[in-house]
Amino acid sequence: MQEFYEGLAEILEVPPAEINSSFDLTTHAWDSLAVVSTIALCDDCFNIMLSGQDLGKCQTVAEIEALIAAKRPA
Repeated sequence: MQEFYEGLAEILEVPPAEINSSFDLTTHAWDSLAVVSTIALCDDCFNIMLSGQDLGKCQTVAEIEALIAAKRPA
C-alpha cells in the first residue's frame, strides 16, 4: 500500500507523509484528471481496474482502499 500512497501523494501534489486512510480528498485536487491518474495507479500497483465513476465518488483514501479491496482476488 506504501507504493500506492506515494503515487497518490504525487497525483494530489502533497507530501507522501500526509496520505493515510482518513485523508480528505475533497480538500485537495481531486478532479477528473486525478481520478484518471488514480485508475492508472491502481492498475500499476494492484493490477486492477477501478471505475472512474465509483472512484470519483470517493471522499477519503479509505473509500478508495475499500474499492481496491473489493476488486482484489481473495
